[in-house]
Amino acid sequence: MINYEQLKAWAFEPREHTYTRRDTILYALGLSLGGHDTVDVDLRFLYEENLQCLPTFAGVLGYPGFWLKDPATGIDWRQVLNGEQGLILHRPLAPEGRVIGRTRVVEIVDKGLGKGALLYTSRDVFDAGTDELIATVTNTIFARGDGGFGGTAKFTRPTAAIPDKPPDMHLDVRTLEQSALIYRLSGDYNPLHADPAVAKAAGYARPILHGAATWGLAGYAVVRLLCNADPTRLRTFDARFSSPVYPGETIRTEVWHDGVNRALFRCRVVERDVVVLTNGAVTFA
Repeated sequence: MINYEQLKAWAFEPREHTYTRRDTILYALGLSLGGHDTVDVDLRFLYEENLQCLPTFAGVLGYPGFWLKDPATGIDWRQVLNGEQGLILHRPLAPEGRVIGRTRVVEIVDKGLGKGALLYTSRDVFDAGTDELIATVTNTIFARGDGGFGGTAKFTRPTAAIPDKPPDMHLDVRTLEQSALIYRLSGDYNPLHADPAVAKAAGYARPILHGAATWGLAGYAVVRLLCNADPTRLRTFDARFSSPVYPGETIRTEVWHDGVNRALFRCRVVERDVVVLTNGAVTFA
């Protein structure tokens, strides 16, 4: 069972992370770039000549690892899902570098017995040489099996409402059947995305795609649709996870303009007509 005070004060060691162009390319491959729907602009994220880094790559930089598997957290890691993920880019990402990630638990909210708990975290990613802040990554983790620990904290992150009208634009990308097995090599080794037995125990027919991979693919789509495929123009990017994706499914990212340099978005799986990412908001230069 969760011990609120202990988990709230969880001590994360600063995570130094050296990444290379190979890691940048591997991340893009894990999002299914270079697969069924490859276009010429994808090469800027896949080919070492004039390589650029997808903004959502910040989500794996300085990542503390699958720390929720530590029994001392009191969390049933088999029942954990990514609920929300957000990004603030303070400067463009380089295709290679050395960074330090500093993670903290912001809050834990008890939804009640049988209703789970929400764990809010934040991670600042700094340049290891200059200590300049590069990005801030926020997460809301849904611990489905851990409600009822007695917490009283009330905390929510603001979310954007999706318009009740057809989108202004959309982009379809079919994920690779092996996308989860590739994406996990960027640092998220939760067996839910690789081991059929673990996936079945969690209630899924087979291993599911990482929520962060769906989020990253949505980031790629909005960069294509709103930024003329220029990743340095993205400023903020937030979304809420609503349903899992199975590798091999097609993700459609739907976008609505919302004023100057701001848009709203969601993602749906085309084959099942299920919304998998919603309440998305993005700002860009």
